[in-house]
Amino acid sequence: MFEISGILKVKNSEVQVSEKFRKREFVIQENSSQFPQILLFQLTQDRCSLIENANIGDEIKVNFNLRGREWTNQQGEVKYFNSLEAFRVDIVRSVVNSNNASQMSQSTDFTAEANKSVETAAAPGSNEASGADDDLPF
Repeated sequence: MFEISGILKVKNSEVQVSEKFRKREFVIQENSSQFPQILLFQLTQDRCSLIENANIGDEIKVNFNLRGREWTNQQGEVKYFNSLEAFRVDIVRSVVNSNNASQMSQSTDFTAEANKSVETAAAPGSNEASGADDDLPF
């Protein structure tokens, strides 16, 4: 059993390979080393829906098993294949929630700037506060 976190780059549709077998593939980019790694995972059978709630750009944590197999083609050549078979997917950080938080933060910053501007405009000793430039009674 292995575990890795990364950014979801690709989320493919479920594929019915045969009457009794279905799979779904997805790709993450893992950035913990100097050279980012692009990794293809597969979900099979009832686990195909594990990636459903994740969005492209989300940071996800994947628990998986490394699978290897041998295959002989029609010419008699032996080939070897590896696959990363995911059995658990957790969303670590969602881009949807991050964008909302970022927008709220920008909104808060804008409100703080607006309040600061109003306070500066009406600061004691300024022309507006002393009423020198306007004819308002207050």
